[in-house]
Amino acid sequence: MLDQEEISRLLDILGNRNRRRIIDLLRQKPCFVTEISDRLVLSPKVVIEHLAMMEREQIITFNQDERRRKYYFLYNDIKLSVGLERRDDLISLPERSQQAMLRNGLVMLRRLISARENLILNLEQIDRDIDLKIHDMLKYGKDILQNEGDLDLLLALSHYDLTFESLEELTGMSSSELNSTLARLKKNGLVEYQGTTYNLSGIHAE
Repeated sequence: MLDQEEISRLLDILGNRNRRRIIDLLRQKPCFVTEISDRLVLSPKVVIEHLAMMEREQIITFNQDERRRKYYFLYNDIKLSVGLERRDDLISLPERSQQAMLRNGLVMLRRLISARENLILNLEQIDRDIDLKIHDMLKYGKDILQNEGDLDLLLALSHYDLTFESLEELTGMSSSELNSTLARLKKNGLVEYQGTTYNLSGIHAE
């Protein structure tokens, strides 16, 4: 049995919608950080922070593939039992008021469903556009990008400005490999270092 402090920490984890979405995704299959980021439309930095928190609580863990990239999966799933108990002292609303509240709720539900449908259509188009841009990167960068690791690094920075440590986590490169790749991409004018993070060159000027 969990003590009160452990239960409170689990409730804190489940209290965040994005952590719940990550758990639901990992129930389906193990995922890399970039997969979670792409599927849930979250920055890799935010995903890493959520994963680190859940890893500390032993909810998730990871294995590494042959390229030393971490893929995460559920180590302990969370099971909660929550119920509602009707109070006997509630004052019933008049039937007309109930009907009005029901109609208003249905109107709002329709608007929300319509908005969701539009968002889904827009996201599908954006996904197609992203695939085309990645194809263009491979086509025009074939003489510059030396390996798959170069592409992984640039795709990671396409999401968000990242620290060296976060790039290690996302790409699975060793420190020496990452230093070498960053130096080469900086020399080619594709990556720059500002403060504590790396970003795509010129992206802040757009």
